[in-house]
Amino acid sequence: MSKTSFQDLVIPYLTELYGKRVAAQYSDAFISLLGKYQEKLRKRSIREGIPLERHTSILITYADSLRGEPGCPTLPLLQSFLHEYIGSVISTVHILPFFPSSSDDGFSVIDPTAVDPVFGDWEDIHALQGEYLLMVDFIANHLSRKNRWIQGSLENDPLYKDFIIELKGDEDLSSVFRPRALPLLTKMGEKLVWTTFSSDQVDVNYHNPQVLLQMTEILLHYLDHGASVVRLDAVAFLWKELGTRCIHHPKTHTIIQFFSRIMSSLFPDSLLVTETNVPHQENISYFGNGYNEATMVYNFSLPPLVFHTFLSGDATALSSWAKTLTLPSSEVTFFNFLASHDGIGLMPVQGLLSKSEIEAMAEHTKKQGGYISRRSENDGSTSPYELNINYFSALSNITEGERESLAIKRFIAASAIMIFFKGVPGIYIHSLIGSKNWSEAPSLSMHPRKINREKIEVQSLRNELSDPHSRRSVILKDMLALLSIRKNEPALSPLADQEIIDTDNPGCFAFLRTTRKNAGDIGHLEELFVAVNISANPLRIPNQWKGATAEVVDLITNTTLTVSEHIQLMPYQVVALQRKE
Repeated sequence: MSKTSFQDLVIPYLTELYGKRVAAQYSDAFISLLGKYQEKLRKRSIREGIPLERHTSILITYADSLRGEPGCPTLPLLQSFLHEYIGSVISTVHILPFFPSSSDDGFSVIDPTAVDPVFGDWEDIHALQGEYLLMVDFIANHLSRKNRWIQGSLENDPLYKDFIIELKGDEDLSSVFRPRALPLLTKMGEKLVWTTFSSDQVDVNYHNPQVLLQMTEILLHYLDHGASVVRLDAVAFLWKELGTRCIHHPKTHTIIQFFSRIMSSLFPDSLLVTETNVPHQENISYFGNGYNEATMVYNFSLPPLVFHTFLSGDATALSSWAKTLTLPSSEVTFFNFLASHDGIGLMPVQGLLSKSEIEAMAEHTKKQGGYISRRSENDGSTSPYELNINYFSALSNITEGERESLAIKRFIAASAIMIFFKGVPGIYIHSLIGSKNWSEAPSLSMHPRKINREKIEVQSLRNELSDPHSRRSVILKDMLALLSIRKNEPALSPLADQEIIDTDNPGCFAFLRTTRKNAGDIGHLEELFVAVNISANPLRIPNQWKGATAEVVDLITNTTLTVSEHIQLMPYQVVALQRKE
């Protein structure tokens, strides 16, 4: 890009954020920064079309989810395990924050440009990229109070003036949205500082253009190190303005549009993902117009809806919601997941499930040894915000006295919905290897999210996986089989069409995925009919292709079936039916 092109990129966004005078003052610094990384880009091999190809599937893991001997860097262990056990059924690895940090399992970042030596170094990251694409967290809202910029601002270093948001304490903050039941402000020395998420995580001040410049360089640093996917963590809170809710501010969207434009201009083989754990309509606003913000948004309504579906044995709410899903363009899609390093968010089902249905999930979570995280309301009350529980444990013991084998079938059925659903699947490592609640987690009662952040000794895991009948072995085998189907079927491409099918039975969730066999081929469709029995009872549903003369193949069992008027489904059975030519 030329200097004029960089001006056209930078100046409109800076003007919208700060006005013409400040935009003119800072534009040269931003243009110089982009020019610096353009030079680096010329040495990089661009992989066109990678982000939303049909193979795209993402494994989510901490750098140290698998551990070896004390003092042994964990990234090489992760790469070795993935090479041996997972192979190519996934395309991308999302390594949760691997930077030096002071708390929150990596999300309170001290140095956002370095790799924590406990995990390894950038060479270990690059070695992993020899087999997988890389997804990196860009924690743009806050930094650790130990970060040098934050420390400099707290100590009145003129280089870091106004890097933090300092208040007097007499401001009216009643309208500010609170994601957690924690104080919004933290006293640090003589300063009262804005801390949205914890006293150790200091929000940076985007009203200062120098902060945006520094954060832009962090983004470019990750892209320069080969990140194909960048996840904007807690991005909804970037721009604070008193008198507003300080969430989803229009200028937050402007910053995201700026980051998106930089990525598409300088690193066209990369994509941007936004993480906004909010009600569905607010969440999808981060697609922008379908071209100018996120390529993917986390599909936060899916985990609690699937949990509710299996807990109640009724797919009505899931089916009704799924029918409403639309995308603003053919260049974006949903990032589908069930389990994560956090928990099962409840805000995304506001208006989708009743209070009693949400309470039923909370009660089951407590019975299964999980926790309920709460947030503060403006009236001083608190409400459930998140269920902290391992997803397999959440889907266990739904029927009285059940065997673990039934819970495994239920868990695989739930996972099949996520993996085959329209979008890109994100599989948390503890779901892939069949973990349960980490009830022995250190300081679990103080940090309930740790219940699904187990650190596993890698040799112990290998021993469990060597037993073909163990829970971990059975779940890993079944999950890899589902991912293999997804990898190889064009109808499961992230951008293939989807239609929710009414089966006249609330015990079944069904959908049809469809794509053209060849571009521009109007007459020939590639179709895959997915039906999931979400109940503990056998059931019968109408065949999607009743009356057809062709046979169908169930890709789950790799068996050929004769078309009949109805399909029989055993408890928690999944079928993925494809018509034979």
